[in-house]
Amino acid sequence: MQLVKLVTAVAVATLASVLPASANDWPQRSVSILVPTAAGGNTDIMARFAAEHLNNKFGQPFVVQNRPSAGGVLTSQQVSTVDPDGYTVLFAPSSMILLTPLVQNAPFNPELLVPVTNVGTGAQAAAIRHSLPAKTLPEFIAYAKAHPGKLNYTTGGVNNLSHLGPVLMFRKAGIELVHVPARGEPQAITDLLSGSVDFYFGNTSVLLGSDLEKIRLLAVGSAKRLPGAPNLPTVAETIPGFEFASWNGFFVPKGTPEAVIEKMRAAIVEFVSTPAMKDKLTKLGIVPGGQSREEVAATFKKDAASFAEAVAAAGIKKPEAK
Repeated sequence: MQLVKLVTAVAVATLASVLPASANDWPQRSVSILVPTAAGGNTDIMARFAAEHLNNKFGQPFVVQNRPSAGGVLTSQQVSTVDPDGYTVLFAPSSMILLTPLVQNAPFNPELLVPVTNVGTGAQAAAIRHSLPAKTLPEFIAYAKAHPGKLNYTTGGVNNLSHLGPVLMFRKAGIELVHVPARGEPQAITDLLSGSVDFYFGNTSVLLGSDLEKIRLLAVGSAKRLPGAPNLPTVAETIPGFEFASWNGFFVPKGTPEAVIEKMRAAIVEFVSTPAMKDKLTKLGIVPGGQSREEVAATFKKDAASFAEAVAAAGIKKPEAK
């Protein structure tokens, strides 16, 4: 009888060791956070803020790994195909998930990634060289209409937010500017500061930290004014309905247990709700996140429509699949 009990106990223990842990017990080991951007940008900074909080909350390492490649496509594809157990997650801007498949043949299906929640939304700001006579966005639009083909705008590349945001804005405002693409955001900022270009629609946190004696900020592309720059109007105050921003947050592969998703979401909502974190994000020109499942769904639906409209306005056609 004792032997039977012993064998039974060993069998139960062995079975428990090989069965997957309950989703409610997540995490029981290190979690990899893959970030498809280089270190140092807003997306990376937000990922590291979140990782530190999750480390402390759950007592397990949350390790940020920067893997910039092909506009984030390869990293997004990797996460979409890993085991959906909550131990490999993606931290990325929504534009990489929603916009990239519109402009290139991405080797991943965005529907295989489930957005958990955001840490923050990075707004884009419309900025002009300081020597232009316009002081506001309405004045700039009027000036552009009075000088057709005489103004230009730079971008931190093509087919990204800094390119498609102004294309959509100009279309809605009824103006045309000559496109002068730069080799990344640093060069775009440098060209604007030097006065060699007229307009740039770029990362608000970077522009707010630039020399405001050489450039003039006109408006932000977020739905509401930024808490960190309350005197800066929104583009929508001049062009009703305009919104162009980048949601930055966590994604997990489809099939991840709902209990894991909810546990992760609750931890992030708790994190971004703290006064200290709100203050950090606000100073970076970022709108604190922590969206609910319903808010995430609504945001992605709205952003997908906005990105599609911008791609159409730019006349971009996705290349033929090889």
